[in-house]
Order: sequence, then C-alpha cells, then structure tokens
Amino acid sequence: MPDELKQAHCHKEDVLSLPGIDPKEICLLDPSAKEPLKPEDADTFKYFLFGGILGDDPPRDRTKELRKLGFVGRHLGPIQMSTDTAVNVTKRVVVDKVPLDEVPYIDSPEVYFSKHESVNLPYRYIAETKTITTKDGETKTIRKPLMPPGMLELIKKDNDRTLDF
Repeated sequence: MPDELKQAHCHKEDVLSLPGIDPKEICLLDPSAKEPLKPEDADTFKYFLFGGILGDDPPRDRTKELRKLGFVGRHLGPIQMSTDTAVNVTKRVVVDKVPLDEVPYIDSPEVYFSKHESVNLPYRYIAETKTITTKDGETKTIRKPLMPPGMLELIKKDNDRTLDF
C-alpha cells in the first residue's frame, strides 16, 4: 500500500453503524447537491462519503439511496468523475484549500494506445500537464488525465475483449 494511504481505514459496515461517527460530520459527495464543495467545508465536515459518483453515462442517480439518509451534500461540478478522481479533487479542495473551479480538469479525454487505437472516456479527470519532446525534436506541452497506476492497462485490456452477441 502506498505510504500516503497507510493511515486510511476501510470498513464494510454501514457508515451509520460505525462507532463514534456523528452523521452531522459526514458530507455526502452528491452530483445533485445544491452547493459545491468549498475549502471551508473542511471546518464543517470530518468525513466525506463517496458513492454513486461514477456510474452509467448518462447517470442513473444511484446516490439517491445515500441521500435518503439525510447527509448534507456537496457536489464536485456538473460532470461525472471516477471515484479516485472525486477523492483526489476532494483532497485538493478541503486539505490543500484549492477552490473547486481552480482544480485543473480535462473532460472526456481520448486516450491513445497506438496510432490507430484509442478510447474516449466520457468523464472528468484532473488534468496533468506534461512537457514532451516529439520525434522531430519539438518541445510540446500536453494535458493528460491523471489516473491511478495500472488504469490505462486495465482500460486497454477491457477494450481488447470481444463482444459476444
């Protein structure tokens, strides 16, 4: 496990049954919430509940099951994002104090596996800016989606599967 995650605690139990957790300290990351997540929310909430962030395109509002439990909600913008991206964005906003609209994003990126093979990801990712040198020796700045290690390989493997009808 990466060092930065060694203090993380994973639970299988219902969030409301965990001892010592006040539901008022829980913020539900909810695409349908009226208010965006703000840096000052770090003063209000101790826990952030992620669920239903990434689903079908278009979304089916799976978060409604958690919304029924009465948690205060905040949204991360109008475009769906992967759960790892939602966690990363939340950390940047509440821990690093970066306003939500100042996090660099890339929407619906096309990821290339080869000259003739690519896939479009219909979600929002944090944009990672890289400077590369082309075959012609030209320096170029590109924006790529920030993804966890192994994600591109997983997407490629999934993309290589045959469709059985």
